[in-house]
Amino acid sequence: MEVVVSPPFVLLTSAKSELRPEIQVAAQNCWVKKGGAFTGEVSAEMLANLGVPWVILGHSERRALWNETNEFVGDKVAYALSQGLKVIACVGETLEQREAGTTMEVVAAQTKAIAGNYFKTKLASTVCQKSKILFYL
Repeated sequence: MEVVVSPPFVLLTSAKSELRPEIQVAAQNCWVKKGGAFTGEVSAEMLANLGVPWVILGHSERRALWNETNEFVGDKVAYALSQGLKVIACVGETLEQREAGTTMEVVAAQTKAIAGNYFKTKLASTVCQKSKILFYL
């Protein structure tokens, strides 16, 4: 069993140094690709340089407020894995989708986008042989 906590980005290194070694830290998000002028975003490379092994991707509020599509989240997961990070992928429906009875379709589409990009990345990268994806519903 792995225990992971996810403080805000500015507290990642503090949490990492204060916690017992068996407790790992996760970033709450990371950007979808390498480099570029994406002010305020945190890259997978930054997290790896800090020794942060986990990242949480696909939060419902990012999907809703920033219009992160299933495909965009799938791309973020694939890129994080290609950089050696472990991923906690959030999937789930909105209240409206639940009330409409489309939960299974929504979660299946989200999972399919993540899995499709994962297997594409796994085939292209030996780094992904030790990849971990934990789905959080």
